[in-house]
Amino acid sequence: MPKLIALYIRQVAIGFAISAAFVAMLLYLNVANLWHLVSSSSDGVLAVVVMWVLNGIVFAGVQFGIAIMRMKDDDHPGGGKRDALPTGLQQVMLAEPVPVKIDQRSPQKKQLQR
Repeated sequence: MPKLIALYIRQVAIGFAISAAFVAMLLYLNVANLWHLVSSSSDGVLAVVVMWVLNGIVFAGVQFGIAIMRMKDDDHPGGGKRDALPTGLQQVMLAEPVPVKIDQRSPQKKQLQR
C-alpha cells in the first residue's frame, strides 16, 4: 500500500476516534440536554451514529490536513538575512527631532474665529 494511502487511513481513523470521544463527552456532559433527547427517543441511537459520522468526517479532514501540512520540507533552515539597512532608510531613522511651534489656542476657537 502506498505511504500516502496508509497515512490517509491512519489519520481518518484518528479523526473518527476523536469524534467518538467528542460525541461521548457531549452526551456525558449533557450539553443542550442531548442525553435526555437520545435516551428518550426511539431513534436516539441513529442520532448518535449520525452525529458521530458527521463529526468524524470533519475531524478526519482536519486531522489529515494537519498531518499533510506538518510534512513540509525545510529547504532554508534558519531565519532571514541580517543585512544592513539601505542608506536612505538609515538617514530617515537617524533623523534629529525638529522643534515645531504649536499655537496655544484650542482647535475649536480657531474654527470660530475664522
